[in-house]
Amino acid sequence: YRGPWKRGQRCILPALGFYEWQVQEAGKQPWFIHLADQPVFGLAGLWDVSTAADGTVLESCTIITMPANPFMAEIHNSKARMPAILARGDHATWLGGDPAGALACLKPYPEQQMRAHTVSKAVNSPRNNERRLIEAATP
Repeated sequence: YRGPWKRGQRCILPALGFYEWQVQEAGKQPWFIHLADQPVFGLAGLWDVSTAADGTVLESCTIITMPANPFMAEIHNSKARMPAILARGDHATWLGGDPAGALACLKPYPEQQMRAHTVSKAVNSPRNNERRLIEAATP
């Protein structure tokens, strides 16, 4: 995605939250992470369009990740990464600013504004696509 970055092909992916897996003795436990004060927020992304040899057009995007803040480092303890969550005030700069301004938008989100809870391992299957998957797991 170096090309899309250089060409300014930045996007914002709206999210209610995201999942991360915590490594535990009993295996990996999925967590749902969301913001305390925003039901929907934006993740920094890049987009691209390419054409395969057979002429098929492929539109794709990626979520930018960054080193985890302390809150996320405890949850995503195997890689200590997190998606780049954009502050609302940074949306316009991320989408239309120069590369230096866009890069300045990529900063760890304040951990005190984040919340998380464990969820059912049913989220591990791509066949499951239901709202209940973001609800807190019952012990």
